Amino acid sequence: MPTYDVNSDAVSQARRLIDDGKVDEDTPWSEAAPSTGDENDEIAQHDHQEFGAWHLAVDPQASEGTKGRYAFPYGDFSVLNRAALVHATQRASQYGHVEVEAAADSLLERLDAKRNG
Repeated sequence: MPTYDVNSDAVSQARRLIDDGKVDEDTPWSEAAPSTGDENDEIAQHDHQEFGAWHLAVDPQASEGTKGRYAFPYGDFSVLNRAALVHATQRASQYGHVEVEAAADSLLERLDAKRNG
């Protein structure tokens, strides 16, 4: 099991998306998650760094410039998906990735606070 570092660029981007209201709170992550083709298109149109900004964690042992370097996605390259944050929190907790769990949980708290005014 890899040891992940929190991707601070992704956390910052997720915060901006929440603050700007660019959030999908309704679609299940199983339906909203990008396909492999969507991931490849994102990398082709942008780069691995922008692709990585949609993932809450980085595997520092994985090669740069690969999709495998990034984990715990939270959106579909256009909006943050609430169910993805819930999924990330649960997976991170299940596998003992405490810092990633805390990052996802703090984003959920921010999202819920914004929703509740």
